This record gives sequence, structure tokens and C-alpha cells, in this order.
Amino acid sequence: MQTLPQTRDLVLIGGGHAHALVLLRWAMNPLAGARLTVIDPHPTAPYTGMLPGLIAGHYARADLEMNLVALARHAGARLILGRANGLDPVAKSVSVPGRPPVAYDVVSVDVGITSDLPQLPGFAEHAVAAKPLGGYAERWAQFLASGRAAPQIVVLGAGVAGVELALAMEHRLRAVPGRTITVIEKDSALPHLGAWARARLLALLAERGITLLSGTQAAAIEADGVVLADGRKIPSDFTLGAAGSRPQGWLADTGLPLTDGFITIDPELRSTAHPDVFAVGDCAHMAVSPRPKAGVFAVRQAPVLHHNLRAALTGGPMRAYRPQRDYLKLISLGERKALADKWGLPLAGRGLWWLKDRIDAKFMRMFHTLPAMPAAPLPREHTLGLVEALGDKPMCGGCGAKVGPDALRRALSGLAASGAVELGAGDDAAVLAMGETRQVIATDHLRAVTEDPYLMAKIATVHALGDVWAMGAKPQAALVSLILPRLSEDLQSRTLAEIMAGVSEVLSAAGASIAGGHTTQGAELTIGLTVTGVAGDRILTKGGARPGDALILTKPIGSGTLLAAEMQKRAPGRAMAALWPYLTQPQGAAAAILSPVAHAMTDVTGFGLAGHLDEMLQAGGVAADLAMAAIPLFDGAEAMAAAGVASTIAPANRAALLGRIAAPQTAAAALLFDPQSAGGLLAAVAEADAVPVLRQLEQAGFTAACIGTIRALDDQPALRVI
Repeated sequence: MQTLPQTRDLVLIGGGHAHALVLLRWAMNPLAGARLTVIDPHPTAPYTGMLPGLIAGHYARADLEMNLVALARHAGARLILGRANGLDPVAKSVSVPGRPPVAYDVVSVDVGITSDLPQLPGFAEHAVAAKPLGGYAERWAQFLASGRAAPQIVVLGAGVAGVELALAMEHRLRAVPGRTITVIEKDSALPHLGAWARARLLALLAERGITLLSGTQAAAIEADGVVLADGRKIPSDFTLGAAGSRPQGWLADTGLPLTDGFITIDPELRSTAHPDVFAVGDCAHMAVSPRPKAGVFAVRQAPVLHHNLRAALTGGPMRAYRPQRDYLKLISLGERKALADKWGLPLAGRGLWWLKDRIDAKFMRMFHTLPAMPAAPLPREHTLGLVEALGDKPMCGGCGAKVGPDALRRALSGLAASGAVELGAGDDAAVLAMGETRQVIATDHLRAVTEDPYLMAKIATVHALGDVWAMGAKPQAALVSLILPRLSEDLQSRTLAEIMAGVSEVLSAAGASIAGGHTTQGAELTIGLTVTGVAGDRILTKGGARPGDALILTKPIGSGTLLAAEMQKRAPGRAMAALWPYLTQPQGAAAAILSPVAHAMTDVTGFGLAGHLDEMLQAGGVAADLAMAAIPLFDGAEAMAAAGVASTIAPANRAALLGRIAAPQTAAAALLFDPQSAGGLLAAVAEADAVPVLRQLEQAGFTAACIGTIRALDDQPALRVI
């Protein structure tokens, strides 16, 4: 089947409302030849219209979060979890700290606004900003859980957001005696509302016992209160910043035309000086028809933005965005009531809350119920077994795409070492004897688990080095073997630059270098490395574990299940964001701690923890007991396993251990058969060494645990899970 090459890079900076809606539209009709990238520091994006309802207790946090990880997968986009801090419209690149610049042909900016309140003395230590939502929601939940008596709250800013949140917090604390809430505003409160709505909200603040201090501002935040410019101090146990909005500082260094720090755009939503740069939402200033900063405009801009981005990539005609003159403002009143502000009409009550709730729920339903994209139908005539071999889920990437252990063992049976090559009993690396020097050599490759070439390169390199580290050797050199999807020459260069930057970063940190490699084109990205390492006086193998040894694991398990869930758009965004740092965590420092004391060691990869431990047991002629509760699991993995998610190779891993393992039928135990890409080290050490080794590993930044013990073979299954 012919695959079409990608020829243009479209980059979306920020996961704001407009970009989220563009991703939904893109998923339903992707543009052939375009490679789509989303850059955002967070794996989820909040729908801010529901924030007061969350604080008041009417919604759960998940109700107002868009899962950018699932949304990017739905749209076929790569998601870069990082905060853009620069854009060069001449070089056509975006700066993201900690990685190579991201090149673009067309770029759109939807990064919202920020606050100058963190510049206030003591704010960072003793206060929290209303945005981003995550920090505020977590601090508020902790504050509620503390059960503080007579809580004192201060809100900085009496715009609509500050007043809504003050009313929401008052509603949540209404049953707590002695509570006080103070709202501080340097100018007049609620400046952008109609007269009736403003008067009603000010009266409601007074009715609820919320104090409004206008014409003054905070000079400093202290642990127990807010110091005002006139010297007064307002006691506070919880200080919230909901004011001081300003443009993102890095926009000033882009060279783009700005108005008061915001990107100046024309009616087609393009920069007035750079037609390949688009901007929407609060970070943009509409030169022809200026409007206040409000989410409704970002939502209405989305269809025009989607059309014009495609036009910029295809050379088609643009459409102009024409904003409405006025819009309906639905303001939460703490309890399940709302107030409407449009045309000066005096409307408030439960009916408006019902309307607002329905509008918000309908908007979020688009992101919470991402439809499954239909698979290509099979030919009418096909061979027996094709349906069963294809399965009902997409094939996993990483180690989830490996061949099953039984099939591999049958293929390798009968092979023997010859000449200068020494093969351990089932070890994954060979040892080359050259006089008195012994060199370890191993090879591995991974089918991409992420559309981000830089991130995938780091994962693949850490993964390939695992066999060298597991044998106690020091990495020396690597040959890189790449399969790139079909790309134009420009995109090939960009992709190769990102891949080689990722590979080089990991190898350099490990003390190794790139010796060469090979590239070819294929259906999808695959990154492989052949690595060498210099062995010391002692080479660790999978054999050598002794009864009484403790089993030490240096990374959690469950990555294969999470990666499978991500492919199915079911993985929690925050769980995926937490997973990536583990998959790019090198194990060289862990190997240096374990190698001097380990009796046997391996890395946990495609055959799962149970499969690789069983290799150690067979090589050493011993058995083992695992404590399931002691095995660290990646966040979200057990829940996904309980929901029936499993990696492609997991059934084969389980089948290979029939008769050799006794384990409970639980979701957690299912993760024992889960393939791990760039997994941790598993070492057998003397019981006396376990505690000191664990302490060293934890101090070195590893999530290490003692997960079981080695025992002598008996009439029980070789591997028992308790």
C-alpha cells in the first residue's frame, strides 16, 4: 500500500481552546502531506469556564480537563510536553528548553496570558495563581483537607474571575464558622460588566459576607497575610492571585509586531508582518476589530483558524474572522445559580446555571468522547487466520511489538558461540574476547511509541544501552540504524537532526559516542542501535543468583500497558507525562551501584518482569518469591490493566510461563507480563547488601525497591507471586 510523504510542518504552540478545537476538526479530516505538532507544558488543558464550579464542589477535576495526550493521538499529532519560550519567524523555529528547536512551515500561537503577581514579594512562597488550574486545584484541595478552623482567604483581583472564585470558595466553606474572605482590587471592581450585573454582584458579595477593598493593592505576601501598599495587613491562610494579567514575556523577543505585548493579527488571524505565523485567543490582538480578552472569541476563532491553516499549507484562499459585537457572559454565583450579562438585561437564577452547565457539558463532551477512527476494511477475500493474526487492537510500539519469547527461543535453539564470541546462558549481549580485553556488544531497536523523534531517540538509546549496563560494562560506542517514514528532504533533515540530538545526548552522558550508522525509509519510524561496552574484571550475567538473595528493581513496571492505552486514547494525560521521564532515565548510575555486589543482573524489557526474572532463575537453577505489594507500578497502569488494556506481546509473555509461575488473577499481577521499553535493572544481591544498595539507589534518584527473594528449587512453581 502506498504511503504519502509528509512535506510541511504545522506547529501549534499551546493547547488553548482554539487549538483544541482545531485538533478535533483535524482528526476528522487530516491534511495529506502535513505533519502536525502540538507544544504545551501540560498533558491536560482546563476549560476555564468550569473552574468556579470545580472550586465550589459542583464538578470533579476530570470534568473540566481536556486530555491533550489523547487529543494529539486522535489528530495524529506529536505532542511535545514543554513550554515554548521563543519563536524565530526568520529561521522558522520554536524554542523549547531542554530539546532542539522545533522547525515549522506554518505556526499558530494560542498560549493565553500570564500574570505579573508572581513578581510580588512572597507570592511564589505563600500564594497561588488561579492559572494554571492544576496548582490552584491541588492547593485548594489540600487546604480543604486540612480542616482549618475559621479559615481566612484573600483574593487579589476583583474582575469577573476574582469575584466568581471568591463566591465559589465562600460556597464551599459556608458551613465553616468564622470564615473570612477578602477581595482586593487596586482599581474599581468588575470594570467590564453592565451596570445591572455589576451592581448585583457587588450586592451579592456583601450578602455573602465577602469584604471588598477597592483602591488599594498588595505590596507583599507573607505566610500569615497580605501586606497592603498603605501598610495594613490582611490576615490570610490561603491567598489567591486572580489579577495582574499580562502577555507572555517571550513574545517581546520574537520580532513579531505587537500591541501592548500581544501579537497583532489581521482578519485572517495572521501576524501582520509574517503570514506564516497565526495567533488566536488571549495572546492575540485583533488590529481591525479589537475585543476584550474572553474565551468565547477563541472558541469562535477555531473554525476560521482551522480553515486558514489548511489554506496556508495548500495555497488555498483564506477566510476572514468577524467577531460578534457583544456576547453572553454567564457568571457563576457560588451555589448552583448564575447571572447573565448581555444588553443590560437583569437575568439571574437557577435556570441560568442550568443553561451554563448544559453549554459547558456539551463543550467538554466533544473532548471526553473522542470517536474511534474506523480501521481500513479487510479485502473481501483473505486467508484463514488473517483476522485472528490482525487482532482487534492496533499493534503496540516499543517492546510491545517484539516477537513472543517462545517463538524467539525456537528460532535461536541450536545456535552456539564460536571463535572469540562468548555467549552467556540466555544473555542479551555477546562478549568479544580480544586478548585480555573483553568487549560487550548488543543490539536493539524499537518501533516508535511517540510521534516525537527527539523523545523517541532518547528512549531507544536508553533501551539499547540496558544490555551493556546489565552486564556491568561501560558504554563505548554505538551504530545507529534508522527507518524514517516517507518525508520530503526538508523534513528528513529536521527529523534526523532531532533524532541524532536525542541519541547523542544519552550516549554522551553515558560516556559513549556515535560511530556511524545507516538510514532507510519505510512505513513508520523505527530507531535501533548496536552498542559496545568495555567490560571490567567481572562480567555480570543472568546466572549466579543464590538462595537467600534479595531481588532489587530500579524502575516501576506497567509502561507497556500505558503505551497501549495511549494508542487507544484511553491513557490519563498526567500518567503519560509522568511516564516519559522514567523511559528516558539512564541506568548507568544504577548499574555502577549494583554491579560490585550483584550476583546476577538483567534489564527488564520485552518479556516483562516475570519473563526476565524467569530467565535468571533458569540460568541459575533457582526459584523466587515476589511480593506483589512491593513492586512499584507506574501511575495509572493498574487501572488501565483493570480496564482490560494490555500490550500486544503480553499474552505471549504469559503463555511462555505456563506451569512456571503461580500468581493471583489481579490487574496488578497482569503487569508482571507487561513489556517494558527502556525498563529498569533487576539484580540479585546478598540480603545483607539490600538495604545499603536501596539507600544508594534512592539517593541517586531511582525509584528502586526490594521486590522479592531467591529460594532453592523445590516442587513448587519456580516463580511464586504473593
